[in-house]
Amino acid sequence: MKEIVVVSGKGGTGKTSVTASLSFLGGKDVVTADCDVDAADMHLLLNPDFAYVEDFYSGVIAKIDQDTCISCGKCAQVCRYDAIQVDDGIHTVIPLDCEGCGYCARICPETAITMKEQNVGKWYISTIKTGGIMVHARLGIGAENSGKLVARVKNEVKKIAGESGIDIILVDGSPGIGCPVVSSLSGADFVVLVTEPTVSGLHDLKRVHELVKKFNIKSGCIINKADLNPEIADLIKVFLGKEDIIHLADLPYDETFTKAMTMGQTIIEYKESSLKKDIAECWQKIKHIIYI
Repeated sequence: MKEIVVVSGKGGTGKTSVTASLSFLGGKDVVTADCDVDAADMHLLLNPDFAYVEDFYSGVIAKIDQDTCISCGKCAQVCRYDAIQVDDGIHTVIPLDCEGCGYCARICPETAITMKEQNVGKWYISTIKTGGIMVHARLGIGAENSGKLVARVKNEVKKIAGESGIDIILVDGSPGIGCPVVSSLSGADFVVLVTEPTVSGLHDLKRVHELVKKFNIKSGCIINKADLNPEIADLIKVFLGKEDIIHLADLPYDETFTKAMTMGQTIIEYKESSLKKDIAECWQKIKHIIYI
């Protein structure tokens, strides 16, 4: 089983659109995972049916039993996050401020405070328009533990691939270098870095590659909209050569890329375009690399 993870150093590089296109090309021969749980949007292009849904619980939050609370104020005094507000002598917990440390529950003389497990999101198993399977998730607004939710998605996608005898897992990771990205990279066989020819694009490419190197994972790079700034694109290619990153493709700027998105389609489905051929060739190159 081979796991391909697509990441980017910054948002807006076209990472998810590229991943969805690769998933469309893979069809039933790949299991797809959307691990960009903080801003999940690959469902907009792959039309999942959300056939299976399950709540995801992680972390705890304080809850005050008003019938037991004597309003002594000790919990508010010790809360370093100022998560307990007092209105007319009534103590309540501000959910977004509570870090779940449990100190208030420890010092409450009436044991009026309990730590409740949080529902921080949902995860899904869907059949997508290619006939393939996608595991995806959505983190709740303001919720934490995105790394744990990513880990759950990846565990499920590996289980499905194993049971179905499918040899390729395709993962859309989060942009940046945070916890969900680290979780996305865990266990990967090959990483596809998607960047754009801008100063910030090059800077963030270097940053995310530093993270990939720590995992000792082979990587390749797609330069999206490469023709918009040839000078920066050339600097990116120099960096790729220096770091032994495989140059997978230069994708030219093409308005059909955006038009396809507005129609809820991948570029592979939408009309004839040079991008269609470029991405198809890139997918063949990636498959060749992972089986060498």
